[in-house]
Amino acid sequence: MTSPLDRVDTSTAHSARVYDYILGGKDHYLVDVEAGDAMCRHWPSLPVHMRENRRFMHRAGRFLAEEKGVRQFLDIGTGLPTAPNLHEVVQKAAPESHVVYVDNDPIVLTHARALLQSSPEGATAYVDADMHDPDAILDSPEFSELLDLDKPVGLMIIGMLHFILPPDDHRLVRRLLDPLPSGSFLAMTIGTADFAPEEVGQVAEEYARQNMPMALRDLPTATSFFDGLELVEPGVVQVHKWRPGDGQHAVDDRAIAMYGAVARKP
Repeated sequence: MTSPLDRVDTSTAHSARVYDYILGGKDHYLVDVEAGDAMCRHWPSLPVHMRENRRFMHRAGRFLAEEKGVRQFLDIGTGLPTAPNLHEVVQKAAPESHVVYVDNDPIVLTHARALLQSSPEGATAYVDADMHDPDAILDSPEFSELLDLDKPVGLMIIGMLHFILPPDDHRLVRRLLDPLPSGSFLAMTIGTADFAPEEVGQVAEEYARQNMPMALRDLPTATSFFDGLELVEPGVVQVHKWRPGDGQHAVDDRAIAMYGAVARKP
């Protein structure tokens, strides 16, 4: 029987492992360290940017659970487990919450057990699938068993969309959103070079050299992903400016290359 780790390609960097390395994790290889170091040389603010992206996920998940009563979530592009994970955030507010995690990285798959440590009242599951194949997600037994499509779902696409290139980007987001009922929410972060174009552009070039091409989007393009949805205040803003709360520390806008927003499906 083959292990998920047999699928790991240690000759090329992987976005989830680079992310893990830059955030101080342990699940990466030398090639990921070299790529991450090169990216940080281009843009020393990259670790700050990545941490703020994750903090947005925490705030958005908490907002949906506490203020909007959402009790089930679909998390696309989960990444390597970094506490608190989404289910820990939402189950703290509502222990009965269900979370379906989705990723296609074999290292994430080996850590899926850590992602499945749900509260006794709730449930979590992991789907080994790619956002480029939304039907594999929507047709999975985990999706149908944990998510009741008669009730709102929080669709979380965090730190993922910049790896989904046009012209497929809008279609793939809509394919995941379309089956979800009215009253569901989309929480998404969208990479941009609007605030540090030279540095972020160099990071994007480094990703491309590592065979991870990305699309960086300006504000009108980022906002277009929420067409037909009801944006929650303050709308589409840099992630550190989305409902930061009283405890938010000061962050330089030039250190953040991600827009974030939450919107309701009518």
